[in-house]
Amino acid sequence: MSLTLLRTLCRHQQHVLQQRQPVSFVGSSGIRGAIRFQSTAGGGDDPKQDSNDKQSTKERLAAKYSRENVKRNVQGYVFSRFFDYVKNYDKVIEKKFPSAVHVYRVFLVGVRDFFNDMKKLVKITKIVYSHDNDLRCLTRKEIELYYQMPRDMRKVAPVLLISALPFANYVIFPLAYMYPRTLLTSHFWSAQQKLDFTQIDLRNRLLYNRRVFRCMQSKLDALRKTHDPAYEKFAYILGLLGSGLHPTSEEILEVKEVFQRPPFHLNSLSSSHLKYLCKLHDIHAGLLRRFRLSERAYVVHHMDMAIKREGGVHNMPIESLKHACYLRGLNANNMSAESMIEWLQEWVKVSLIVDEDCISMLLHLPIFLTYNHTNNWILIH
Repeated sequence: MSLTLLRTLCRHQQHVLQQRQPVSFVGSSGIRGAIRFQSTAGGGDDPKQDSNDKQSTKERLAAKYSRENVKRNVQGYVFSRFFDYVKNYDKVIEKKFPSAVHVYRVFLVGVRDFFNDMKKLVKITKIVYSHDNDLRCLTRKEIELYYQMPRDMRKVAPVLLISALPFANYVIFPLAYMYPRTLLTSHFWSAQQKLDFTQIDLRNRLLYNRRVFRCMQSKLDALRKTHDPAYEKFAYILGLLGSGLHPTSEEILEVKEVFQRPPFHLNSLSSSHLKYLCKLHDIHAGLLRRFRLSERAYVVHHMDMAIKREGGVHNMPIESLKHACYLRGLNANNMSAESMIEWLQEWVKVSLIVDEDCISMLLHLPIFLTYNHTNNWILIH
């Protein structure tokens, strides 16, 4: 039994060994063959791939440098350069013709600002008409525009109308540019021109201060002869002005009744007195002088009321303070903000008390408050 069992085990082991040897041999040779096959296959694909890559590169180069593609690229390059040139053409023109470009920009900006103010004027006029011509519905800036813009429109209208004629703009625009103060408005002026022209206009107005003051002195005898109760106070104020001083707002209001009756009532002023007042307020001295003067006083009075409604003089910006002083006959150049505020407060105190009966007092207020002012004397002399 034991021998038989041993023989059986030996045969089984031998059989197992015989089965393992062919499998390992075949597997190893198969692996080597597979490796050799894969390497052979890989080595065989490289030349084909290189040839395909070279062929595709040639095709791309041929397509890139074809006649149609080159033509398209040249056209795109030329168009892009032309577009850049047109886009920067204003700079090219400005370098070659700086004066012409400056004139063009002056009129371009000026016309734009002018028409913007015209649109505002139309809206303001509608508001005024809807409130029965009452200016109390407007702000201070709106009242200033409502008063000044019609004058600017009359001034610049000839230039704009003539420029609409064929080839006339080649003549009228250079002419207007040469004489901007006469033919154009502040919309077309530079900052320096606005300052210079304002000084010139104010100086021309201040030249009539003395003449208006002489007219007031000449009527002093009429007050004395009629035994006017305010004669002494009015004579005292004229004496202050003659000695180089100014009366206070309270002293001016004490003689308010003098301007409510002849000879200082607006309807009682002489022709020469009216003429000098018109020149003093930069108003045309032709027909309807009294109407123009009363309109001027009415507008300034409502400006002062608007200043009061908007918080007072101290809430106004510097540029508005300067413009307000200039409009009322004071040279605000080189004045501090405190000085302008103090002077305007005196003006507003008197202006708010004015009514239709004593509107002449408001027209003579520049004499009472600016006749001996240092800034005005510097401008005149």
